[in-house]
Amino acid sequence: MHRLALWLVALAVALLPVGAVAQGAVADPALRAKADALVAILDGRGAYDTYFAASFREKVPKAQFSVIAEKLKATLGAPQKIESLAATSAWSADLVVGYARGTASIRLVIDPAVPHASTGLLITGTGARDDTLAKVGAEFRALPGASGFGLYALGQATPEPILEYRADVAAPLGSAFKLWVLAELARQVASGERHWNDVVKVGAPSLPSGVLQTWPAGSPVTVQTLATMMISISDNTATDTLLTTLGRAKVDAMAEAAGGGVPVMTTREMFALKGDPALTKAWAAGSVDERRALLVDNAVKISTAKLDPTVFAGKPVAIDSVEWFASPSAMAGLLDRLRGADATTRAVLAVNAGVDPAIAKRFAYVGFKGGGEPGVLTLNYLVQAKDGRWYAATGNWHRADDGVNELRFAGLMGRALALLAAR
Repeated sequence: MHRLALWLVALAVALLPVGAVAQGAVADPALRAKADALVAILDGRGAYDTYFAASFREKVPKAQFSVIAEKLKATLGAPQKIESLAATSAWSADLVVGYARGTASIRLVIDPAVPHASTGLLITGTGARDDTLAKVGAEFRALPGASGFGLYALGQATPEPILEYRADVAAPLGSAFKLWVLAELARQVASGERHWNDVVKVGAPSLPSGVLQTWPAGSPVTVQTLATMMISISDNTATDTLLTTLGRAKVDAMAEAAGGGVPVMTTREMFALKGDPALTKAWAAGSVDERRALLVDNAVKISTAKLDPTVFAGKPVAIDSVEWFASPSAMAGLLDRLRGADATTRAVLAVNAGVDPAIAKRFAYVGFKGGGEPGVLTLNYLVQAKDGRWYAATGNWHRADDGVNELRFAGLMGRALALLAAR
């Protein structure tokens, strides 16, 4: 239920104005030395506070820079050397930094005054080196804990596998279950039961992610607004409001038809169940009918419970039971269903591309919904190549004993998408 936004960080840090590019510019030796030292900085080994000027550090704190550097490493491997340096002035240059699995293009600016601290750095692009789907698949298999993965060509009666790993094994979804809610809304709109501009009142607040939990109770919103917030920023209160508006039985039917587990909890119910050991135990031991009865019997308790935002405390909690479940192949089928929905559904799904913009630009369309909590991560993409062909890419990673590395997983999925774009 936590918003997983690390892979949405644009690979652009900060660049101060450098003026016009000088023809035949020659790099000062200090610029070359600074470029060579950048490799250690990108690897997390250098002295950030002395490498960058105060003006840069104010714009980009070390923690923020570290996230971006780790994202690069997750995608490209370890930085190794400066492969090329093209001076744009004595104090600025365009660099190509060689990584184990690819390259990063970087513009670097330094202060002409000693000690020549860097005043600007912009990551303008990345590229893979000799990457293959087989390599991506091997790295999925090497993830600690349990994982599953699938790439599919769409357009036939059912998704056609391109590459799969444990694709028929159901796994926890986190917020990706919200795709079931979107699919049911799309179905109701198509049947005339609902309209995108239908106005409803915001329901009981859940915990973040999202913003609707802070809005005045009963605020009027359209179902399209709820759907957009549910998918683009994973708003939990928007999700619960939409789920109850559509009807639990109908959302359950959609989830079942899409190969998912039922009953479909609201996010508030999930937080309440995980925060109550007795309810957690009863849910884990219950059949589908017993779980439905548990939600009904405890409806007042759940609706009035004071939700505890520290319930996870950074550790996995009941991820093998109090969760939403589906396999990669089932999620691919669900994405294919959404592909066939109306233009508004696809537009809602595309608000947040969930991948490096440099990769997203290689497609004509990117729809995305991820999900996760401590120990759980799943990313699901519906993409259309520029030649018109459609694909689904869906993956999950979970472990009950520890957290998962979001950057590492996002890097794997990004590489898979880049390879799809190149097909």
